[in-house]
Amino acid sequence: MSENESSVLTEQASGTAARWTLGLPPDDYVLGHVRAVLPDRIVDDAWIAVRDGRIAEVAPQPAGSAADVDGAGLLCVPGVVDVHSDGLEREILPRPSARLPWEFAILSFEGKLRAAGVTTVFHGASFEEGTSPSTMRSVERTSELCATVAARGPAPVDHRLLHRLDVRSPEGIAALRERFDTTDPGDVPPLVSHEDHTPGQGQYADRRHYERYVAGTRGLSDGEAKDHVDQLIVEREGRLTVREEALEWLGGLARSGAIRLLGHDPASAVEIDELVARGGSVAEFPTTLEAAEAARERGLPVIAGAPNVLRGGSHAGNVSGSDLAARGLLTALASDYLPSGLTAAAFLLATRGVTSLPAAIGLITGGAAEAAGLTDRGRLAPGLRADLVLMQPGDPWPVVRSVLRAEET
Repeated sequence: MSENESSVLTEQASGTAARWTLGLPPDDYVLGHVRAVLPDRIVDDAWIAVRDGRIAEVAPQPAGSAADVDGAGLLCVPGVVDVHSDGLEREILPRPSARLPWEFAILSFEGKLRAAGVTTVFHGASFEEGTSPSTMRSVERTSELCATVAARGPAPVDHRLLHRLDVRSPEGIAALRERFDTTDPGDVPPLVSHEDHTPGQGQYADRRHYERYVAGTRGLSDGEAKDHVDQLIVEREGRLTVREEALEWLGGLARSGAIRLLGHDPASAVEIDELVARGGSVAEFPTTLEAAEAARERGLPVIAGAPNVLRGGSHAGNVSGSDLAARGLLTALASDYLPSGLTAAAFLLATRGVTSLPAAIGLITGGAAEAAGLTDRGRLAPGLRADLVLMQPGDPWPVVRSVLRAEET
C-alpha cells in the first residue's frame, strides 16, 4: 500500500469518515479486530482496509489504532459463492398448490441467502420440460425465472444464472439456443451444466432411488412409481439423437469460449475424458470416486453438494462429499437447494478434522468462485471485491452475524 493510501485509511480509522450502517457499507472503510480467514491460515486480531469497494490490506491490527467497525473478534470470511442453487424455483412454490409471485419469491429467497452469508448466487435455470421428479419444470417457468433474476438488478446479493440443460429435451435445447442468441452474455461466459437424469445411469444409476423419489414427491404407490419410471425410460431412450446433437452443440460453444461448461453427475473416468474433449471445465456432483479422481487428474474443479456433507452421504447412494474432501479431491461445495447448508457443511468438515477451517471455508468461497470462472472474489486478498461476512463459529454450526457486500462497480 502506498503512503498516501495508508494516510487515508488512518484518517478513516480515526473517526473522520461519515456515519454509515452495516447494511450499506461505503466504498472506503476499515474493519478491525476480526479473525481473518485467509486461504492458508487465520490472522487473529486483524484489520481489513477497504478502498473503492476493494480489499486494500489484510494485516494484524496495528497497536493503538482504531477502525470504523469493531468486529469484536468474529471470524471474517469472504462472501460465500453458491455456484448451484435450485432454491428459487422451490421458493415460488412452497406447496404444490401455493404458487407465489416471482418478485416476492426472489426477495424472500434473497433474505435466506443473506442469512447464510451468500453474496453471489447462481440460480439453476432448468431448460427441460416436465422431467424433474420433485418439481414441474418447464421452459415457460424457466423463462420467468430468468426474467425475474434479470429484473432484480443491483441488490444485496449478486444474482446470476446456471443454465441447466437436459440433453434429451428438444424443448429445452431450443429455448437455450434462443436465449443465447438474444441475451448479452455478461461479464463472464455463461455457466451451462449439461445433465441427463434418465433413470438407470448418472445420478440415478440405481433406478430404485428414482422410484422412491418419485413416490415421495408425487404421492405415488410403489407400483405406480415403477410404472412411471418404466414409461420415462422408454420415452427418453427414443431421444438419443437429441442427446448427441445437444452435446455436440454445447461442445462447440465451450471450445470457443462462449460458455463455461459443467458436466453434471459424471460417473466414470471415461465420462470425464469425454467432458474434457467437449471443452468442459468443471465436474459437478460426480457420482463416483473414480470420476472425481479422474476430474482432478485432468485439472477440473470438483463440486459436491453441501446437503451431501450434512447428511453424511448422497440421497441417491452416490459418493460421499466428505470422503471426497478427506481425499483432497473436493474443490467446491454448492448449496444445491439449501443455502444455510454451505457454511454449516464447511464448519462440519473442519470440526470433524476432515480438513482445516481455512480449507473448508475455501470450498464455499474461493473454490466456488474458481468453479464459476469468477476471478474478482472469493478470497481476502488485495484487489478483490470487499464482500465480507462476519460469523460466530460454532461446534459445529456457525451463525452469520453480518454481511458487508461491496456495491457493484
